[in-house]
Amino acid sequence: MTHSEISRFLIAFDVSVVAAMRQLEETAEKILFVVDQENSLLGTLTDGDIRRWILAGGGLDGSIGNVCNREPVSVSPGFEVDRVRDLMSKKRLNCIPVVSQEKVVLNLLFWGNFFSDEPRKPVSTLSLPVVIMAGGKGTRLDPFTRILPKPLIPIGDKAVIEIIIDRFRQYGLSRFIISVNHKARIIKSFFEELSPEYQVEFIDEDFPLGTAGSLAKLAGTFEGPLLVTNCDIIMECDYGELLEFHRSSSNDISMVASAKNYVIPYGVCRMENGNLKGIDEKPQYNLLVNTGLYVLDQSVLALIPRDTLFHMTHLIEKAMEYGKKVGVFPVGERSWVDTGEWAEYRKAVEMIAL
Repeated sequence: MTHSEISRFLIAFDVSVVAAMRQLEETAEKILFVVDQENSLLGTLTDGDIRRWILAGGGLDGSIGNVCNREPVSVSPGFEVDRVRDLMSKKRLNCIPVVSQEKVVLNLLFWGNFFSDEPRKPVSTLSLPVVIMAGGKGTRLDPFTRILPKPLIPIGDKAVIEIIIDRFRQYGLSRFIISVNHKARIIKSFFEELSPEYQVEFIDEDFPLGTAGSLAKLAGTFEGPLLVTNCDIIMECDYGELLEFHRSSSNDISMVASAKNYVIPYGVCRMENGNLKGIDEKPQYNLLVNTGLYVLDQSVLALIPRDTLFHMTHLIEKAMEYGKKVGVFPVGERSWVDTGEWAEYRKAVEMIAL
């Protein structure tokens, strides 16, 4: 590999977590190598490391020197091919750095270099229902949604809801339950004509029930957890890891949240007792925001009132009041696009075109 190619995978130990998340999203291998000023290897960083840091209470502004794995696997320039194969297989590594005696990163060895005929990492095969909440009017996309229902707004040559389903289908998911109200007949006709290979069922909302109300109709109809998603988000997420996180954490609800960086383009006044204490010029805020994708256990559906407008935020608040455990599964800023408003819709069009 050239120096510039290698540098894409190197990151300084004092870089912030949120900046590291952005760089991780730009690498197909989803791994970075943490180095000092001389490019000497200090550790490795994956999205799993960042997730564990956040879940342990670490902030997005923290330094990745506190987050990374400080015991990286590496080989010397005279490496044996069989040893590299063995390390990759046993430790489930996608990439191993070649380092000098001073631990300077000289090259990177990728799974595809040694197992060209084998998949790098098998995609998890899952079996649980996916509920797509598609009953809203999509007012943020007015006037398009006066004619088309929001789930059928096209991105490229497919409707948004098709792209959402395609993401789930990669994990073997085949049962999709779509909650409909606004322009429900058009949505049903679309799938009737599409004749998909997967199973599609509908929940009819006689009147708008919000982002969780219609789920009351599913109480007691299945065992185990279910995935719930809004109909306007396109997500790049390892659903196998999400489900494992939900189960291993013993969560009743797991919410997928994305890192978001907001810059205030003005000087922000800090006040105390009516007096100016200082001005923060163009401050930045790093936050975790709700994406609209969840894993729900069957038990929480009993908390949803029947035939009542009820949003997912109401369900989460009620679950917490009843002592249920609600967890957050963090993903990177570029891992999701909210197609329900124009600026993000344009990003989705560009993303799908790549």
